[in-house]
Amino acid sequence: MSLSKPVLLLDKKTAGLVENYVPSDEILEELVSFFSLFSDLTRIKMISALAISEMCVTDLSSLLGFNQTTVSHQLKTLRDIGAVKYRREGKIILYSLKNDVISEVILKGVEFLGY
Repeated sequence: MSLSKPVLLLDKKTAGLVENYVPSDEILEELVSFFSLFSDLTRIKMISALAISEMCVTDLSSLLGFNQTTVSHQLKTLRDIGAVKYRREGKIILYSLKNDVISEVILKGVEFLGY
């Protein structure tokens, strides 16, 4: 029994557009990683704060009401994904968003929700 290719209801042009538009699995994996930034309340709060100003772990912890261990862990996640950058000022490490697109995604989400 041979498996035949299913007949598409779409015209060839549209089918071609879909085939060309859908990103590769590699890009999709990176997108999943990027959008996972927004799947945690702590990270979204931290991203929102860092969109305003660069901050150290102590300031983030104090202002947002999270313990320093949680903030440090989430900052590591944000660094690993490439969402934040940091610079050292003496003994203090200051974190900031690497790219404004991250805060724009949050704003678009808020807009989508109608707030």
